[in-house]
Amino acid sequence: MKLKLGLPKGSLQESTIKMFNKAGYRFSVGSRSYYPSVDDPQIEAMLIRAQEMAVYVEDGVLDAGITGLDWITDQSADVIEVAELNYAKEGLRPVKWVVAVPNDSDIKTIQDLEGKRIATELVNVTKKYLKENNISASVEFSWGATEVKPPKLADAIVELTETGRSLRANNLRIVETIMQSSTRLIANKSAWKDSFKRRKLENLACLLQGAILAEEMVGLKMNVERKDLNVVLDILPAMKSPTISNMTDQDWVAVDTIIGEKVVRDIIPKLKRAGATGIVEYPLNKVIW
Repeated sequence: MKLKLGLPKGSLQESTIKMFNKAGYRFSVGSRSYYPSVDDPQIEAMLIRAQEMAVYVEDGVLDAGITGLDWITDQSADVIEVAELNYAKEGLRPVKWVVAVPNDSDIKTIQDLEGKRIATELVNVTKKYLKENNISASVEFSWGATEVKPPKLADAIVELTETGRSLRANNLRIVETIMQSSTRLIANKSAWKDSFKRRKLENLACLLQGAILAEEMVGLKMNVERKDLNVVLDILPAMKSPTISNMTDQDWVAVDTIIGEKVVRDIIPKLKRAGATGIVEYPLNKVIW
């Protein structure tokens, strides 16, 4: 038996393959192939656009897939959300769908969209948002290059942004955020009822979430004299209590812990000044609690 798994083709593809590799699943994608190979004989993978993933999973063409909450919502897909996976194209943060207009546009608030033309890929969510805010506007599907459409082809756009760089590069400013989205592992309801496929998906979710958590963490080990131990421990913002091991010299102990990568550069000099020696920082593949 195999799990038919959809991987997102396009902007999310590279970061998804990276996370699967960290989780322990080695995918190989040919330049023209839509069927990646993987070192797990129980998985059969296929590349599908994230925009279409939820429909194919719901219909049972795929047992499971990786896509965004935005596309699940836009298609009103009836699927099982197995896990939230907090990674995107460029980082470990949610992405936003925003209303954007040219910098010199008269549109200042969403109420100013009344009677305007809006271009977007996220048509259904946009229409629902406008309806909830009692705004009547024309919403047109955009086949791509949405940022270049204002002002000639549209008055405004609803576009996905992670950093805002692309919008700024096209002289656009954000008026409002209409939705926040993150990556999800989803499953077909029938597949979820199958004990083999469910266990496989639960294993995938566990390892992927561990790999994502490890992206922001590092391991740190050091040797500390017992007399300095309390001072060193006060410096360490450990996720859990550090592991402290006896050394051959009874006056010394070894300390091993996990901390955020963003703070380690500030902590290491403090640890050295507090008496820690032999300080080693090392990368992590997975962190699972």
